Amino acid sequence: MKRLSDKQKAEINKYSQATEELYSEYATRDCDAVRILDRPTNDVLRSQYATDVDRILNCKFYNRGSDKTQVFSFYKSDDITRRSAHVQLVSRIARKIGKALRLNLDLIEAIAIGHDIGHTPFGHAGESILSDLYYEHAQKYFNHNVHSVRLLNLIMHNNLTIQTLDGIICHCGEKVHQNYKPNPLPDKTQFYKTFDSCYTDKSAVKKLRPATLEGCVVRLSDMIAYIGKDRYDAQRLGINAEFTDTVIGTENRDIINRVTEDVIANSMGMPYLSLSDDVYAALETCKSENNSLIYQIPEIRAPYDNVIRPMAKKLFERFLSDLIKKNKSSLIYTQYLDDEYITKNYSDRRKETGYTMSATDVDKVTDFIASMTDDYFLDVFARVFPDDELNKKVKYIDYFDD
Repeated sequence: MKRLSDKQKAEINKYSQATEELYSEYATRDCDAVRILDRPTNDVLRSQYATDVDRILNCKFYNRGSDKTQVFSFYKSDDITRRSAHVQLVSRIARKIGKALRLNLDLIEAIAIGHDIGHTPFGHAGESILSDLYYEHAQKYFNHNVHSVRLLNLIMHNNLTIQTLDGIICHCGEKVHQNYKPNPLPDKTQFYKTFDSCYTDKSAVKKLRPATLEGCVVRLSDMIAYIGKDRYDAQRLGINAEFTDTVIGTENRDIINRVTEDVIANSMGMPYLSLSDDVYAALETCKSENNSLIYQIPEIRAPYDNVIRPMAKKLFERFLSDLIKKNKSSLIYTQYLDDEYITKNYSDRRKETGYTMSATDVDKVTDFIASMTDDYFLDVFARVFPDDELNKKVKYIDYFDD
């Protein structure tokens, strides 16, 4: 086995330094990286943020994105977007913008591939259902961006950089902005204060803003990635909707290309991202039409409201009862808490992190359900409640149905 020589390491370092010299003055440098734990990595083959990428990719929960749906949960179709594909699309769009603006592509990739790892099964409908249950039992709100940080930083204890975690928690692009200007980077205390506020203040998530230009790029790219792709998926499934033909078009490829080019053209050499007036207005129109013509139509909403919500309530209350009774045969133990690594990280780690993670029974039930994929959720319900009539109400559109 051959090892890198000092000369070879020096060559690699020289190349990395030359790459950073090409960065914009507003890009995040590798030397800027601050980890939650003061344990800097010294890997000649990976930057600080590339290390974050590898730690996220190797997190056991990352694979589950392949069976967590975006919008269309009850269709047997291999062509419909899942979370795993979505985060890759976000990464590609964000890297394209970041390269043109001479930003840190490793940081962009880390934020992009990690931003939805804490998402629930059944998309945003599942997120809303779980948040309602969480609030009912603990007066806390569930938000997938906040849970992504909880999962990566506390449950799995991956010691990522604050820059990556900040970009993840601030990624939600539910509202269009014409300008995206970074906030100052928080220190660890400030970061945890913001993190905690999102559980008790319903409006806190809407006030979040990334602390790096790379985080701003991912936030905008998240929106670019799903607006057109959700339309494409709807068309594939035969959902006929007439969308307004704006300056960014109506098709997925046009939306991606035109918005990407516009933000690059408006943002080169700037300490913020900016959109043209007409593109900003078009994005607002697109989001509004997606909501009314796709997300809220009865045939899409009904299964979540009539089947998944009552299923989630029954599972939540059963697992909470099992924890209170310490029923070790329960699936929340055998399928989740009996994992040695997870159990260890639910213990008090404040000496290492400077922060004590909330780990009540309600928190654990919420974490378990959030970790589930769509199919696993339905299988768990059928296992726990085999005779429940709700099992018969789960209807999938088959591959060969018209």
